[in-house]
Amino acid sequence: MSLTFHWFLPTNGDSRAIVGGGHGLPAGTAGGDRPPSIAYLGQIARSAEQLGFAGALTPTGAWCEDAWLTTAMLVEVTERLKFLVAFRPGQISPTLSAQMASTFQRQSHGRLLLNVVTGGESHEQRAYGDFLDKDARYARADEFLGIVRALWRGETVTHEGAHLRVEEARLHRLPEPAPEIYFGGSSAAAGPVAARHSDVYLTWGEPPAQVAEKIAWIRKLAAGEGRRVRFGIRLHVITRDTSEQAWAEAGRLLSGIAPDTIAQVQAGLARSESVGQRRMLELHGGTTADLEIHPNLWAGVGLVRGGAGTALVGSHTEVADRITEYHALGIDEFVLSGYPHLEEAYWFGEGVLPQLAARGLWRHPAGTQRAEAPAVPFTAS
Repeated sequence: MSLTFHWFLPTNGDSRAIVGGGHGLPAGTAGGDRPPSIAYLGQIARSAEQLGFAGALTPTGAWCEDAWLTTAMLVEVTERLKFLVAFRPGQISPTLSAQMASTFQRQSHGRLLLNVVTGGESHEQRAYGDFLDKDARYARADEFLGIVRALWRGETVTHEGAHLRVEEARLHRLPEPAPEIYFGGSSAAAGPVAARHSDVYLTWGEPPAQVAEKIAWIRKLAAGEGRRVRFGIRLHVITRDTSEQAWAEAGRLLSGIAPDTIAQVQAGLARSESVGQRRMLELHGGTTADLEIHPNLWAGVGLVRGGAGTALVGSHTEVADRITEYHALGIDEFVLSGYPHLEEAYWFGEGVLPQLAARGLWRHPAGTQRAEAPAVPFTAS
């Protein structure tokens, strides 16, 4: 089975420095030197497509542009790339979501994937009019996905649950194929929902031993539901021709972060309700010491960014080795990003992907590699 690689669309802005924002942080902490215009995001999307990435994740939250609208625009400037659209069930009705997904899938010729995000922070949810607590949000997501999947199967749905109610809901045009569901979560409430509904369970980039525990947990729950789930991991990446160059780049990123910024961001993230966010914080403890928490796994990004806070750092061979290590645990999909996202896509696409292809672990989604790879458009600074 060929590994699948997705890139990331920085709809909160991009930079040669680590851009704040993400899970658990207020809207004002996001932003970068490169605004998230369709022109710039289109550059990233087209580059990712040409390099061989299968899709691109677009985040959701008050700190970034709307994922549905942005990706709908980017469909027109790409040909093959799929869009992994993050969205929150509590902010839209299940029938309308199913209809929107059906329209997107039809108009894009099957290029929609859905990343269901229950919402980890009550204060942000309340800003959108959602006053449920965390466990109730997962229970609602369970109802929501049950309704949506039934609608995609062509069923007429009447449902009266604890959180959602629809009567004789039906889609007049079904998606073909139905979008795959990506779902994450590390809490006890998240596991059963992922087991029942996800096609791909996503974890943030923890060390392999912790990832193996998560995989075993979800596999057992999914087996109890009579289902099998694929697994993916969300990581940043800093890959260069040599290990020394990669770690020098990580050092440059770290040197650009002021200690008071780290303290401010960590104080905000410490209030997060997310179990996954707490696990990210425990990897670095809020300090800049001992950030290499596993060979070539660096926790520095999480000092100033919520959500995914670790990066694979090393030579192209070392990064390929770590990907192979995660794959041996059961990870088949990798959702990657880097700063800046345009340049790092080329470093990874031209440095690591050919090595994985040589190992028989990856092949270009278009069927063939480009006969001649373009040069990396920018050099590291």
